[in-house]
Amino acid sequence: MKIYNSLTRSKEPLVPIEPGHVRLYVCGLTVYDFCHIGHARVLVVFDMVRRWLEAFGYKVTYVRNITDIDDKIIRRAVENNEPISALTQRMIQATDEDAHALGVLPPHHEPRATQFVPEMLELIQRLQANGHAYQDLDSSGQPGDVHYSVRSFPGYGRLSGKSVDELRAGERVAVAEGKRDPLDFVLWKRAKPEEPKEAVWSSPYGLGRPGWHIECSAMSCSLLGKQFDIHGGGADLQFPHHENEIAQSEGAYRQETGKPFVNIWMHNGFVNIDNEKMSKSLGNFFTVRDVLAHVDAEVVRFFILKTQYRSPINYSDVALQEARAGLHRLYTALQLAGVDSALEEGSQHKQNLVAKALASDHPQALAFCQAMQDDFNTPEAIAALFGIASELNRQASLELGELLRGLASVVGLLLRAPEDAKKAAGRQAMQGLSDEGIEQKLQQRLEAKKAKDFARADAIRDELVTQGIVVEDGPTGSRWRRA
Repeated sequence: MKIYNSLTRSKEPLVPIEPGHVRLYVCGLTVYDFCHIGHARVLVVFDMVRRWLEAFGYKVTYVRNITDIDDKIIRRAVENNEPISALTQRMIQATDEDAHALGVLPPHHEPRATQFVPEMLELIQRLQANGHAYQDLDSSGQPGDVHYSVRSFPGYGRLSGKSVDELRAGERVAVAEGKRDPLDFVLWKRAKPEEPKEAVWSSPYGLGRPGWHIECSAMSCSLLGKQFDIHGGGADLQFPHHENEIAQSEGAYRQETGKPFVNIWMHNGFVNIDNEKMSKSLGNFFTVRDVLAHVDAEVVRFFILKTQYRSPINYSDVALQEARAGLHRLYTALQLAGVDSALEEGSQHKQNLVAKALASDHPQALAFCQAMQDDFNTPEAIAALFGIASELNRQASLELGELLRGLASVVGLLLRAPEDAKKAAGRQAMQGLSDEGIEQKLQQRLEAKKAKDFARADAIRDELVTQGIVVEDGPTGSRWRRA
């Protein structure tokens, strides 16, 4: 198996440190608000990675953290006039609900930053002893924040591909008076009088709280060891967050281990709106729960997996409609094969189907496995699923239907009873499709027919069917009705 390593900018074979056991850490959410579709991509992508590795026979220890103390969290809690713990617990519960709806399995460990403050302080003390950290003085000459000295770490900038002199302080790295270098980042923040008591811990450096970057170094090293196999997250975390994690973890332990902190760095691409990154700071985001109010959750998962994880995705209604139509085709193929029941997650039946599918010498099964082994190339893997669906459309076969379901279930798709899935997608689609919108679709279909673009005409019809619209063609034209 080969995975693209952001650090070396090349595909590298996966060679677990402990044979047969992959240790995976992924940066989770900062829980001050509901998660948006960009966050959903991280959840779905690394759920897919975890599922594939387990299906292929690896033991996986998957850690996805929760940042539950942070400047944004404190600010939001103060704005809401509620305790920090009440805000974060509410957002954690909402995130769990969204992840479950998207078919994301719970990670094996989901540490919260507030549970690991002692480990963070121990790590900071080790960095200070190794000459990588210093405490500044505030405006009154009293001990202030503790910073990491970026220029003390020779490898800084390797992950982002820039020299220290080219880099600038990144997001969340405040420029403080006491810094020795603008790039130095905070490890421990001294408490401010106006901040809630919930945001304050005792430490050798005075009352305060941890910086954002030190949280992940402490949690990952505590749960997975001082060196582990894969570290993942969104592309926006590559700098400064992951760059700083390397500096912290290797600054603390490299002399002891003689090895890199992480073997393979994985970063998924952005979700864009009109070709601009979706983010809360830009205000151009859609929350998962808002989207799921009118789009079937499996359609969203399918939409995410249709694109290779490192490439950007452009979010749009058209893209979701195409995903809905594609998923409808796959479920229709299952029905033709006589597969009409749900497939229970974790059941022996599912395990048997997956094992049989992965061992199959059917050309499309081989293509599916080859695609997944090549840096999780889900678009090619899904193309193989459509290849099987096309065969089923020509000749129904229960064996082929089970092959289709076995392969799709490896990436968390086609687990529902086909009829239930199609009804759910149709019900939600109808809610957002007006009569005028249907007429526009029919006009587009008519124009496609006139241009002899019958594939496009059929695709529009399939799209309408998935949205609960029945199209009836007659000698005088096409009519429609809601199913």
